[in-house]
Amino acid sequence: MKSILATIVALGQVYLLMPLTAMATNVPTNLAGANNSLGEIGNTTSMSGAADLTTVIGNLINVVLGVLGIIFLVLVVYAGFLYLTDQGGGEKAKKAMKLLTTAVIGIVIIVAAYAISNYVIGAMVAVTTS
Repeated sequence: MKSILATIVALGQVYLLMPLTAMATNVPTNLAGANNSLGEIGNTTSMSGAADLTTVIGNLINVVLGVLGIIFLVLVVYAGFLYLTDQGGGEKAKKAMKLLTTAVIGIVIIVAAYAISNYVIGAMVAVTTS
């Protein structure tokens, strides 16, 4: 479990830092150039300073829930693979059904969490911007 979590964190870091490495060739020599470069990085990564805290937190929650949804989708596909390759033994089928049940419950929880967080963050943005 720790290795899967470490892999997910490493892939997330690579995804976030990839636009920064593309811009590393244009190193500014003065403060105005540094300010312009930081603005370009913010625009490239969609992290310009215009977003308020509730929007950033909402986007972070959406990304985390999206990653969890992908993980549970892979679990459902794996459970289906186990079930189809059982060949009548019964042991793999039991494991597959247990995994499928757990994954479907996880997907339902993630969809509910997404709906709740989307509503709450939307309500917070509406209150803070009016």
